[in-house]
This record gives sequence, C-alpha cells and structure tokens, in this order.
Amino acid sequence: MPHPRLLRSGLTLPVGAVRLSYARSGGPGGQNVNKVETKVVARIALREIVGLRPDELERLQRVLVARLTNDGELIVMSSVTRSRERNTADALDRMAGILRAALVRPRKRRPTRPSRGAKERRLASKKQRGETKRQRRPPSND
Repeated sequence: MPHPRLLRSGLTLPVGAVRLSYARSGGPGGQNVNKVETKVVARIALREIVGLRPDELERLQRVLVARLTNDGELIVMSSVTRSRERNTADALDRMAGILRAALVRPRKRRPTRPSRGAKERRLASKKQRGETKRQRRPPSND
C-alpha cells in the first residue's frame, strides 16, 4: 500500500481516496510492453480529500479547472518506468505536487514607487542612449 503524501501542514493526500487503474503502457519494456499493465492512472475527487477547508476546496476547483473532469476529479497518469509500483509512486507524487502547488496562495502585490535615485539613474541612462544614437547620425548640412 502506498504511503500518503504531505499536501500542507496537517493535510496529506488520502491514498484511500485515490482510485488507481492500470493499462498497457507504450515506451520501453520490449516484449513486456505487450503483456504487462504498467501504466498507472490515478484519479481523486477533490471533495473526497478529508481535511480541506471550504476555501481551499474552492481554490483547488478554480485553479485546477482545466485539469478536472466534469465530475470534479483530478486525473494523473504515469508510464515513465517499466514497474507498476514505481509508476504508482510517481503518479501519487505528481498528484500531490499538483495539489500542493494549487494550494499555495500567491503573495499580494504591494505597489511601490521608484526611489528618487532610481528615477535619476533611469533618466541618465535614457539620456546616454539618446546621445549614443545622436552620435551615429550623419552630420547635418546646417
């Protein structure tokens, strides 16, 4: 049985709520590829994650809208190795990573103003650039 993955402090990915299915995988494996089901498809309904606060559930649904099915399930597939067990671990790790990243709230941007020195440096560099371009022009006939 796979071990749970940490999503945030006090919240883990409930492995019991993740439904796993297996299929034949493309890629490496030689003759094995045609007879062994090593591709892992992991799915979880977001509402089944115990311990999610309502605001977190709403955030997950909003942020992951493009990755969710119509039933609100997140689906992650893995077929990177020849082993079903390693692909299961990879799929669960990736699922936890996706959920963890979606739960992170971006910092609020606090507007700032450029300092006087920054303004002066900007204007000086603009003046220097203009002077460089002026020097490149052919002499005028005046």
